[in-house]
Formats: sequence, structure tokens, C-alpha cells
Amino acid sequence: MGQRREARERAVQFLFQYDINPAENLEAALSQFWNSQRSAALAEDKAAATWGQKVELPPPSVEESALQLFADPLIRGTLQHRDSLDEHIKKHAQNWDLHRMAVVDRNILRLAIYEMLYRDDIPPVVSINEAVDIAKKFSTQDSGKFVNGLLDKVKSELMRPARIIK
Repeated sequence: MGQRREARERAVQFLFQYDINPAENLEAALSQFWNSQRSAALAEDKAAATWGQKVELPPPSVEESALQLFADPLIRGTLQHRDSLDEHIKKHAQNWDLHRMAVVDRNILRLAIYEMLYRDDIPPVVSINEAVDIAKKFSTQDSGKFVNGLLDKVKSELMRPARIIK
């Protein structure tokens, strides 16, 4: 899996968590999230100590730092523009109430629309493809089609080329 895909997946995981349980302190929540990601990676690699023991986390690896470097601005931008992003979702989600949508789908859409509207360094078609693949991985069987359809409508309103970095 590509590094940017993994960073987007982590961003969606944080946004999902934040949507369900908004933190009072974003900085603390992000720090806790990244520490938990490192702890999980250590446990997966069987490098963690026995269950239940407190483990001192080593500094982030170069790869982890790169993931965080790409994901953090996506998370912060999505949260900063969340109301505007939700308006775009409502506009194009016919017969869907925003809060009845699957939480993971809603946050995948927010992230992708943020990229399409505010990140000129990412072509919109890349944002759509990444969102569809993440939806297929983390959500329901039909989520990929739903996400693709809605994001395609947003793309049609953009005032920039869909395949070119601005």
C-alpha cells in the first residue's frame, strides 16, 4: 500500500473517532492518536512487552513521521472546513440525511471533498479513487459506489481540471 493511502486511512480513522467522540483539545487528541498508532504497530510487530505492561514508545520512525506529515494537515483542514464540507455532502446526497449516513462514509466524503476543494496539489480524480478504495475497505459493500457517485457530482462543479495538479 502506498504511503499516502495509508496516511489517508489514518486520517479517516481519526476523523471517525473525532466524529463519534469530539475531543475538547485537538492537539492532545492528535498526539494520543499517533501514540496509539505507534503502540499498535509495535504490538503487531511483536516488539511490545507482555500484555498490560506499560511500554516506552520509541520516537516515530521515518515512515511514521511521513504518514503523520501528510495526514495531519488533511485532518486539521477537514475539521476546520467541516461545516462547509457537510453542506456539499447535503447538496449532493439526495434522499440522505447527513447524520443517518454511515459515520465512516461521512468522514471519507469529508476528507475527499476537502482535498478536492482546498488541496491544489492533489488532482480531484486521485481524491475520488482513494476515497472509493478506502470506502470499500472500511465500510459496506455499497459504500464505494455511493462515495464515487457523490464525489463525481462535487468534481463536476470544480473550477479546475480533474486530472492535473494546479
